[in-house]
Amino acid sequence: MSYGNQGDGGYGAQPPGGGYGQQPPSGGGGYGQQPPSGGGGYGQQPPSGGGYGQQPPSGGGYGGGYGQQPPSGGGYGQQPPSGGGYGGGYGQPPAGGTPPDNHLVWAIITTLFCCLPLGIVSIVKSTQVNSKWQMGDYQGAVQASEEAKTWWKRSLIAGIIWWVLVIVGYILLFVILAASVPSTSSY
Repeated sequence: MSYGNQGDGGYGAQPPGGGYGQQPPSGGGGYGQQPPSGGGGYGQQPPSGGGYGQQPPSGGGYGGGYGQQPPSGGGYGQQPPSGGGYGGGYGQPPAGGTPPDNHLVWAIITTLFCCLPLGIVSIVKSTQVNSKWQMGDYQGAVQASEEAKTWWKRSLIAGIIWWVLVIVGYILLFVILAASVPSTSSY
């Protein structure tokens, strides 16, 4: 059964050198093949100098490559030289070697007796002190300690205000009830 003139290049003829589903001979660089080595196709890096994933040579811009820090002092990711905070750096322990006070006892006391929501924040901050210290985040541990102290003090102040209002309310209630009771006096 024949579909047209296959020998002359008619409608049913195969193209010279192979059919539509075949790959071109090796070295041709067809759609599904990689070019021979050294050719620099889409998936390969150029043999030397300047691909997209490579850093530019030193000397351009801010100390060389895009991800590099500037030479001596200043960059966004660097810690300031010693003196800032509680020991001077993210990875440098302070001279004493002991973590800052976590204020956990005061946080629990003010949570129980003063103001529950503010006390809970204080407990959360105080539990972060030791974990940050163990991870090496010394400045973060100091900051968490200061925040814990701030929150338990806020809880204490809110609790004092609350208890003063409660006492004043009971006194007013007692005065109002005492004034409304008829006095019985005999003459």
